[in-house]
Amino acid sequence: MPNPGEHHPAFEEYCECIFELREDDVDVIQARIAERLRVSRPSVSEMIKRMAEESLIEVAAGRITLTVEGEELAVRVVRRHRIAERFMTDVLGLSWSLAHREAGRWEHVISHEVETAMSRVLGEPTTCPHGNPIPGSGYAPPPAVRLNTLGSDQAFTVSRIPEELEFTPGMLEFLEKSHLVPGSSGTVRSQETSGEMTVEVDGVTITVDPFATIRILVTI
Repeated sequence: MPNPGEHHPAFEEYCECIFELREDDVDVIQARIAERLRVSRPSVSEMIKRMAEESLIEVAAGRITLTVEGEELAVRVVRRHRIAERFMTDVLGLSWSLAHREAGRWEHVISHEVETAMSRVLGEPTTCPHGNPIPGSGYAPPPAVRLNTLGSDQAFTVSRIPEELEFTPGMLEFLEKSHLVPGSSGTVRSQETSGEMTVEVDGVTITVDPFATIRILVTI
C-alpha cells in the first residue's frame, strides 16, 4: 500500500502519461492514453473515472487535464524517470532503450533522498538523455523546429526526441545507433514526397521515416 500522501503506481503512470502527451502536443483524450500505455479503452475509462474521484484529473468535452494535485504527482514521477534514465546512461553505461524500460520501474520506487543524491552525482542535469526537460531543473528548451520542415542541404542540431518516439518499438535503438541524439549535428540530403528523409550525421548517411521526421525537434 502507498504511504500517506502517495498514490498507487497506476495513478502515477496515468498522470505521467497525461503530462507527457500534453508535452508532446498530443490531444489528451482516452484513446491517446490507451495507445500510449497499450491498454484497452475500457481499462482507461475505468481508470479515468477513479482518477477523477481522487481529484487527480478533470474531464471536460472529452479532454483530460491534471488538477493541481495531479500535476504535482506527474511532475514527481516524470522527474524521477528522467533522472533515472540519465543515471543509467551516463553512470551505468546502459543503452537508451534499456534505460527507458528500467526507468519505468525505478520511477515508482525511488525515494526523494535517492533522487536528490542521483541528481547531485550527475551534476544536476537539466534534461533526460533524449533532451526532454527534467521538471524542477529550470531548463528552458531552445526554439526548435521539426526535422521534416527542413530543406535539402540545411544543417541542423538535434534538440529533443519527444516521448512519443520513446514508446515506438525499435525507435530508441535506431536513433542511438544512428547518432540522431541531442547535441549531434547533421545535414539534410534529401526529402521524399512521402516524408522520408535522408540525412547525414557524423559522416554517415541514414534514412529516417516520416513518423520520426515529423517528431524529432532540431535547432538550425
